[in-house]
Amino acid sequence: MKRKVLALLLSVSTMFAFSGCSEASKVSHNLSLEADNFNDVLQVTVINCLQGDVLFQMTGKMSITADTSDNQLEVVVEDEKGEYKKHFIGLSDNVTYVVEDITAGDVSKNKYTLNFNPEMWIPVETDVID
Repeated sequence: MKRKVLALLLSVSTMFAFSGCSEASKVSHNLSLEADNFNDVLQVTVINCLQGDVLFQMTGKMSITADTSDNQLEVVVEDEKGEYKKHFIGLSDNVTYVVEDITAGDVSKNKYTLNFNPEMWIPVETDVID
C-alpha cells in the first residue's frame, strides 16, 4: 500500500513539475520546431547599425542557427525543388539581424529570395595591364 501511495505522489508531483511550462513557452517551442522543419516562411533582414542601412534580406523556408563561436548565422534553405542550400551570414559589432515569421503573407511556398542593398557595395576599379 505504501508503494502505491508513494507512486501516486510521485506521479502527481511530476505532473505539477511539467505543467509549470507557460503557454508562451510551448507556443515558442512549437513555432521554432515548425521553422526548423521548413514549414514556415521566414524573412531575415541584416542591418548595418552604424549607417542604419539594410544590407540584404533573405526570404523563404529556412532553418536558422546562431553560431556564436564563429559570430555568424547558419541558414539552411529549402528551394522550390525541395533541395537544401546552406548560407552563412557573418555578424560583427555593428551588424545585426531580424528574423520574421511571414508564413501568413502572400509568398511562394518553396521559393526563397536573397536581396542585397546595391548602395552597400563598394565600387572597385581595375587597371588593365598590357
